Amino acid sequence: MHKDFTLIPDDHPGALARLGEACGKAEINIEGISAFTGGGKGVVHVLVPDAEHALEVLTEAGLDVRAARDVVVTDIPDRPGAMGEVCRQVADAGINIEQAYLATGGRMVLVVDDVEQARALLGR
Repeated sequence: MHKDFTLIPDDHPGALARLGEACGKAEINIEGISAFTGGGKGVVHVLVPDAEHALEVLTEAGLDVRAARDVVVTDIPDRPGAMGEVCRQVADAGINIEQAYLATGGRMVLVVDDVEQARALLGR
């Protein structure tokens, strides 16, 4: 089961490099990532397939993992309007999307308030 980890590193050169190097050394594939900075800190969301192993590796690398959430990972066509169609389907079911980002392999990651319902809805 995929997890979205939230990390809050200091905003300085090399923070993402350290994340990527630690995962690479441990043979953890980062399947999706969203990162931005503000106020001297970064906010990084990273999608990993093996949460227990990844949490151990990231913690040992000195990275501050603040949260780990179950997510919905769904295929999404690479064409105009595809994101809107997926999000409309979720919204019409009364599910709130709290965060979304794209992942490798033409997939979309959704952090939602009802993971099980969203997975059933999207066929995951």
